Amino acid sequence: MSIEDEIKKIEEEIRNTPYNKATEYHIGKLKAKLARLREESEKKSAGKSYGFAIKKSGDASVAMIGPPSVGKSTLLNKLTNAESRIGEYDFTTTHVIPGIMEYEGCKIQLLDLPGIIYGAARGRGRGREIISMARVVDLILIIVDVFTVGEIEKIEDELYRAGIRLNQKKPNVIIKKKDRGGINIEMSRKSRLSMEAAKAIIMEYLSNADVVIRDDVNEEQLIDALLGNRVYLPSIVIVNKVDISKPAIKNALYISAKSGEGLKKLKDAIFKKLELVRVYMKPEGKKVEKRPMVLKKGAKIRDVCMHLHKDFINNFRYATIYGPSASFPGQRVGLNHVVKDGDIITIVAR
Repeated sequence: MSIEDEIKKIEEEIRNTPYNKATEYHIGKLKAKLARLREESEKKSAGKSYGFAIKKSGDASVAMIGPPSVGKSTLLNKLTNAESRIGEYDFTTTHVIPGIMEYEGCKIQLLDLPGIIYGAARGRGRGREIISMARVVDLILIIVDVFTVGEIEKIEDELYRAGIRLNQKKPNVIIKKKDRGGINIEMSRKSRLSMEAAKAIIMEYLSNADVVIRDDVNEEQLIDALLGNRVYLPSIVIVNKVDISKPAIKNALYISAKSGEGLKKLKDAIFKKLELVRVYMKPEGKKVEKRPMVLKKGAKIRDVCMHLHKDFINNFRYATIYGPSASFPGQRVGLNHVVKDGDIITIVAR
């Protein structure tokens, strides 16, 4: 039996098996085997892939993904300094076009990717190159227009098959491989997944390992953790051309790239989803710098020092903070202090 036939057989068995406590172990084992076979099939059909050579720049990068001719190029031109070809026919964009969007002191790189083709995760068209580009950005914009809203679910499914998890938290699963001793599992008491089902899934991939499952994960999330090649990215669904009509789509952001309607809200949403933190450096004895240093939410003084130069770590004494993260103005803090948007920071070295 070929891999493809085996995949179809397992998919059919999963569809025809009612899910309950009695079948949880069996279904978990089937799902684990299915994920492994899909990985093998995709690697086998990958062939040679060259990818798109785009240098990342700015404080964050955002991929624009959608069907052909939904207005991605027009939107890129409105939001950035890029000049993307625009045509009233499919596949105008045949390569990645970058542009920089400036927003309240941040420089955000937008990447207009070629129109996605279904089967991209399995290498159709230039699908692998598109997917590989999408895996390394900080945010994905799924862009459709009022005529192609039915494509949203298909695009999300295509990205899911390619190992991209949208708006999901990475499961808190720790895996420590070992030479002997079999499979040992520690699970949260709140977990809905039984110990037997978890072990069946793990044994599809590993023979000897200590596995700690701290979250209430399901079968797919545990499989993702075991495969270890998933990426977890925020995303925004955008419906363009609402100057023509306005379909009701849950959690979508409505715009008209042509008229400019909704573009301010879109910029705000992009900034919010990226969770960027702007801090302002004040060198000793000097004024506060106008251009902020842009970091990710959760960044610490250590990250600020590394952003400046690694020597700041070696010669670090303390930092003084004025702003939201300070308990009082001018607070002295160490390398592990978490900074917040709007902080003014002075690094004091030895």
